[in-house]
Amino acid sequence: MPAQIVAIGGGGFSDAERLTPLDRYLIELTGKDRPRVCFLGTASGDAERYAAKFYRAYAGVAQASDLVLFGAPDRGAVARLADQDMIFVGGGNTANMLAVWRLHGVDEALRRAWQAGIVLAGISAGAICWFEGCLTDSFGSQLEPLKDGLALLPGSACPHLSGEALRRSRYAQAIAAGRLPGGYGIEDGAALHFVGTELKAVVTEIRGRSAVRFAVRDGQVNEARLEATALAGAIDGP
Repeated sequence: MPAQIVAIGGGGFSDAERLTPLDRYLIELTGKDRPRVCFLGTASGDAERYAAKFYRAYAGVAQASDLVLFGAPDRGAVARLADQDMIFVGGGNTANMLAVWRLHGVDEALRRAWQAGIVLAGISAGAICWFEGCLTDSFGSQLEPLKDGLALLPGSACPHLSGEALRRSRYAQAIAAGRLPGGYGIEDGAALHFVGTELKAVVTEIRGRSAVRFAVRDGQVNEARLEATALAGAIDGP
């Protein structure tokens, strides 16, 4: 299997508390009838309610499990990431998540999983962590750049581009100031699908939602809206 990452701006089971078109798209990428899928809820402090949403959505279609790092973690849990068909990273505090991952060696385990062809996916914090940098609310609601990602993918990313008023302007400002490299703003309901480090597709479960490429040209930040493919079962959006 090729190295694959799917970065979701918002939506999926995290919002619907059930399997959605984006979740089905992820399952199909594994090529398995009943894939092994592990949920990482580190960004939410391993919130039990979030894990419960995952199990409600995935238990009927996958061999579902979760990796818990808060409290007294299972010493063998990180090693079991290598046995998965897909790893899904939930939303929450990106900076805290990255710090905890590095303490437990999850960052390196995820890199090896990616190289081995295990599908990596995630929403919000779980979407932007794969890049070199991101715009995050980890430090407060005014949003700040963070240049400390896993760097499996080049550039930067910002989730919830359609759902939070400050996101677009703050992301463009951070790129213009050189505090973040150019990258992608991802709208809620849309996802970027990378094969290796190349963007293969933009898909959406809400028609009209997509992603925007932010790049510096001639000293100015240029925004280019990307064409998205509506998934089977997609709904109409504003």
